[in-house]
Amino acid sequence: MKKVLVVGAGGFAGGFIVAEGLRRGYEVWAGVRSSTSREYLDDERIKFIVFDFDKPQTLASTIRETLPEGEKWDYVVYNLGATKVVRYLDFNRINYEYLRDFTNALKLTEKVPEKFLYMSSLSAMGPKDEKHYTPLTEEMIPTPNTRYGASKLKAEVYLQSTGIPYIIFRATGIYGPRDKDYFLMFESIKKGFDFSVGFRKQMLTFIYVEDLARAIYDALERSATGEIYNISEPRAYTQAEFRKISAREIGKKVVVPVRVPVAGLKLVSWIAEKIGMIRMKPSTLNSDKYHIMKQRNWNVDISKARKGFGFDPRVSLEEGVGISVKWYKDAGWLK
Repeated sequence: MKKVLVVGAGGFAGGFIVAEGLRRGYEVWAGVRSSTSREYLDDERIKFIVFDFDKPQTLASTIRETLPEGEKWDYVVYNLGATKVVRYLDFNRINYEYLRDFTNALKLTEKVPEKFLYMSSLSAMGPKDEKHYTPLTEEMIPTPNTRYGASKLKAEVYLQSTGIPYIIFRATGIYGPRDKDYFLMFESIKKGFDFSVGFRKQMLTFIYVEDLARAIYDALERSATGEIYNISEPRAYTQAEFRKISAREIGKKVVVPVRVPVAGLKLVSWIAEKIGMIRMKPSTLNSDKYHIMKQRNWNVDISKARKGFGFDPRVSLEEGVGISVKWYKDAGWLK
């Protein structure tokens, strides 16, 4: 039985990555922090290891105390990261420094895995062709225009210098049951309003969380190392298409599209960010997120992933939204 360690197992996608590993018969270790909720990590087969990333000097000893000498994880899935923060310096600390310290600990303890899969983001690429909407490819030069995207790219570059056999996933928008970000959009549509940004066409891409989890293990089992892959459903959608699908699944007949001018969004984002700083809580809407929402072209070419490990997303946006909305209703989130 091969061992896999999922670092950041307590996050939205982390629980699904753990579950897919168990389904495939792996010995699954969940790397969590002491404060991590284990609500969706309740399978008795899961083994836990608790890391304190704010005390990097403890990482190596934690690893040594957990696995006997001579043993190591066959695979590591590094899913730890922050998408919103109170202070922008925290993007660098959480998304880059934590990865640096963890990989150093793996090397120090001589427990470098056979393959190390890093969950990056399509935001590491930055905006590309917004005139002809050419799909983003792995060969394009990354030019991130957000602090979040820059921190993910910095982590990518560092990982490539470590000598660790890596695979990097640049995933587009991840959605599914239990996600809180897309839930806010569904909740707004349920109330009869769909907010979008700007007046030029925007092409959106998505990946259903269970398709992502399947892709992770397919890549670990089949892909060569030293590769970067874009991960997305194979087609893009307009905001109107997303609204129509969501409204139908929610059961809302009339939804008013509300277009917010880019300049207006910039002001609202700045205000929301300052309020978040005062409350010492990260705001979903902020100056960094403004650049992400303003970006027009999220179209993705996934041909490299298809060739590299047989990537084949099974769940269309229509089916995935239906599953997600049902979960939100059953859980009492969407009333």
